[in-house]
Amino acid sequence: MQQEVREEQEQLSYFKIGGIIRKYRKEKELKLLDLAALTGIGSAMLSKIENGRMIPTIPTLFTIIHKLGIAPEAFFAQLNTENLFPGYYFLPKKLFSPYEKEESASGFQYFSILEHTSEGGAFQISLLELQHNASRPQVTTMAFEFIYILKGRLSYQLDDKTFEMEEGDALFFDGNIPHVPVNNSGHTASLLVLYLFTNSK
Repeated sequence: MQQEVREEQEQLSYFKIGGIIRKYRKEKELKLLDLAALTGIGSAMLSKIENGRMIPTIPTLFTIIHKLGIAPEAFFAQLNTENLFPGYYFLPKKLFSPYEKEESASGFQYFSILEHTSEGGAFQISLLELQHNASRPQVTTMAFEFIYILKGRLSYQLDDKTFEMEEGDALFFDGNIPHVPVNNSGHTASLLVLYLFTNSK
């Protein structure tokens, strides 16, 4: 039983890989293009890895770790760190952490509200401020996604379908479907975004 739980946690921990890589890259004040030049790995692929949209192969992961000067044991120690849930989280807005999903995106401002891993699954909750005429190509994510519109109006493109959304509307979908929000309303829109990671992803 303990072995099954450990294997489940290891399968669920992959979504942390990108965040750890991004943290070290930022600490070294490197842009994605700089890391691409160091590793020989395309910046688009690096962006997908950092944002949980792609799982790197073992050789690719070790190349990135080596070029960033991270000791493998230190990297994997962080990857396997369990989040111990104290029974509640109080999350003041001032502690929301801004982060970048894609360097090529324009008008997308993400704030990390909460990331949590447990035996039952893993999830990340973010606030997205989507500016008028923000631009980004459709992307895929190795997670289920739940979108809730807090303020404003936008069109949410899900492959070849488009959903017109306004305040109070919600959308749940498989992140493997190419997707992008489009804001042509003339005003900034605010979205709550929940990423749900499971063993099936």
